Amino acid sequence: MGLKAVHFGGGNIGRGFVAEKLHLAGYEVVFVDVMDSIIEQLQKNKEYTVTEIGGEGEKVNTIKNYRAINSKTHEADVIDEIASADLVTCAVGPNILKFIAPVIAKAIDKRTASKPVAVIACENAIGATDTLAGFIKDSKNTPEDRLSSMSDRARFANSAIDRIVPGQDPNAGLNVKIESFYEWVVDKTPFADHGHPEVSAIKWVDDLNPYIERKLFTVNTGHAAAAYYGHARGKRTIHESLQDTEINKFVYDCLAETSHLIVKKHGISVDEQKAYVEKIVKRISNPYLEDVVERVGRAPLRKLSRKERFIGPASQLAESGDKIDALLGAVEQAFGFVDVEGDEESAELSKILKSTGAKEVVGKVCGLEESHPLFGKIVPIVEKVQKGMK
Repeated sequence: MGLKAVHFGGGNIGRGFVAEKLHLAGYEVVFVDVMDSIIEQLQKNKEYTVTEIGGEGEKVNTIKNYRAINSKTHEADVIDEIASADLVTCAVGPNILKFIAPVIAKAIDKRTASKPVAVIACENAIGATDTLAGFIKDSKNTPEDRLSSMSDRARFANSAIDRIVPGQDPNAGLNVKIESFYEWVVDKTPFADHGHPEVSAIKWVDDLNPYIERKLFTVNTGHAAAAYYGHARGKRTIHESLQDTEINKFVYDCLAETSHLIVKKHGISVDEQKAYVEKIVKRISNPYLEDVVERVGRAPLRKLSRKERFIGPASQLAESGDKIDALLGAVEQAFGFVDVEGDEESAELSKILKSTGAKEVVGKVCGLEESHPLFGKIVPIVEKVQKGMK
């Protein structure tokens, strides 16, 4: 039998990044989703295209050799597929992991293959595979007497992914437009005694943390800062935002602060980090990506949370007494991203700001305790935003 991967999530990252790279590595990909429209399209169409966009032009890959299952109506089929798969991946969003865990748990428990299945969550969140594994190992999903032997049936590895998927053409169907640059880094230590899956697109490392934080605190911090400042100033795309000299400076100032943390904490050289920043700013400035600021800025509650792109680095820098002025400026812009059409979290943030005291907002949204050195710096920012909403 050939290699088989079961992938949860038929969205743009799933089809345009994860499945593309698995297809090119020789895997048959079995898509799993609960969205009837996506599954029906995948079942009806035997191929789709991924157009990679870069400074050197466009490259089109045609994706074939896949199947699709609706886990809402055919859970037993999903269990059978995972029970005989080499690899399970997902790109469903961090908040959906708890909903896909039960079916994965049932499938893992059913496995009899000599080699454990590799489980890799490809989410824009730190430790997403650990989170998924926690739900799978919950007593509601896996009997306690089966936990001690689970490593014989499954191995869980965290990953860091980096690829920009811009807004898609309205009539694109399954076809995906995506930037040519990508990074997919996975912790290889869980596979020490069996060997990791063979996927040429993956960079396997012994210590994932430097890659996770460098990516989150550079790509995501810079991207979101450009989006929030751009939204506040009426810019349409990230490219337009970064053409504005003031916004450009604000973004670089944010990345100077996060770079200080990355260099100090992870031993990455100043020159290497500076080159990385320049590469990232060039990437997110790509005019051909047509990256709309509202798309990049969506979900502000998650992006303002404790371990995310602004509060994560700012909290660590505040603990060591380092400069965080630019990050605080970006936090203010993020709190101002309210009532944006089509974004539920921006509407929820608006409700919270209108109905809750500033200190409670900082605790609830940013996850900071009053004793934390960053807490007192965020409170006046929230008060300022709340005052502007009246």
